[in-house]
Amino acid sequence: MCGRYVADASMDDLAAEFAAIADGSVLELMPSFNVAPTDRVPVVLERTDEPPGRTRQLHAARWGLIPSWAKDPSGGAKMINARIETVAGKPAYRGPVARRRCVVPACGYYEWQRGSGSGRKQAFFIHPPRGRLAMAGVFDWWRDDSVPAEDPARWVLSASVLTTTPAPELAHIHDRMPVFLTPDAVPDWLDRGNDDAASLLDLARSSAGRVGAELIARPVGPEVGNVRNNHPGLMAEYVPAQAGLLG
Repeated sequence: MCGRYVADASMDDLAAEFAAIADGSVLELMPSFNVAPTDRVPVVLERTDEPPGRTRQLHAARWGLIPSWAKDPSGGAKMINARIETVAGKPAYRGPVARRRCVVPACGYYEWQRGSGSGRKQAFFIHPPRGRLAMAGVFDWWRDDSVPAEDPARWVLSASVLTTTPAPELAHIHDRMPVFLTPDAVPDWLDRGNDDAASLLDLARSSAGRVGAELIARPVGPEVGNVRNNHPGLMAEYVPAQAGLLG
């Protein structure tokens, strides 16, 4: 799974990179070096209700999808990830994967590998050799009826990151990894005029394998395990006291 990641890019840089218009709410986001479930994160999506047609936008979304039909947002904390193998068949994800897909930008992500025989887990920071990752996601809008109709906060945007089997180079760390999109796959993934979920998921699987094979994994310190810690030092390489911990 993907339970923590780094989103340290400026909103101006992301808007330029994805040729997107930044929504006002996203400009309030600060860089995060330890994004955790339910945090607000930047996502790229397309709006089809504004002229002249498809408009790519950068929004702030809650990490953890809240289905539009949910009675309350509490279940979203458990829906940060969706398995690509089953996402099209799940009631909460069937509509989003067909019509509401997004990109979740990241500098890299954290994953934990259980230590051999010790019961302890070693954290790794996994990142590309250059640039950023475009994680494939899905989004939905949830209406909070406790908020007045005229208040923009009445509508909550939330998102999940798709996961898949890891690239062979990462399989020793964990049995899942995020679905990564290559730059040429991003336009098709975001195209809300295309509701052929099966072909889009095949595209995403192929893309994820190519990106995953190039990623770099380095051990980092245990401090990243505490969500209250949030600084660039979390990404620094760490040498475990026990050489055998990395397996």
